[in-house]
Amino acid sequence: MKRLTLVRHAKSSWDDPDLGDFDRPLNKRGTRDAADMGERLAARGNPPERIVTSPARRAWSTAKKLAKRLGYAKEKIVTEIAIYEASPETLLALVQKLNDRDRHVLLVGHNPGLTDLANRLCDFGVSNMPTGATLCLDFEVDTWAAVWAGAGRVVFYDYPKKQF
Repeated sequence: MKRLTLVRHAKSSWDDPDLGDFDRPLNKRGTRDAADMGERLAARGNPPERIVTSPARRAWSTAKKLAKRLGYAKEKIVTEIAIYEASPETLLALVQKLNDRDRHVLLVGHNPGLTDLANRLCDFGVSNMPTGATLCLDFEVDTWAAVWAGAGRVVFYDYPKKQF
């Protein structure tokens, strides 16, 4: 079995209009939400063996906050430029090339590609994953290459404003 946790980066700041999209940092709420979502993920158990993130500043910052709460060394976080502005096809191809030694991978990225990928991988039915959202999927496969559209089973879906 393979487990994939998709994470949309937390809320970013638009305070500096001269800053390019790639360089936008997390805002105060985003910093708080990323740490909170990391706590929620840690409480669920089954931490990822690998964290892969877009190198965009807001995604990288989200990944670091999650990693800290999960007890995952930030030096082990893998950045992948292909995640930035990726289509769902590009993201699926990236997933299919993951190392089979990793049973659980957490992927931090951006919309609309991330939500579109989620809807392709399972019967998700959400039009927009909000910032900081996490969607955990299980696949009854032995290799990442065998992950295909419609094969995912939702384990959980969570986001910062979700009430329990």
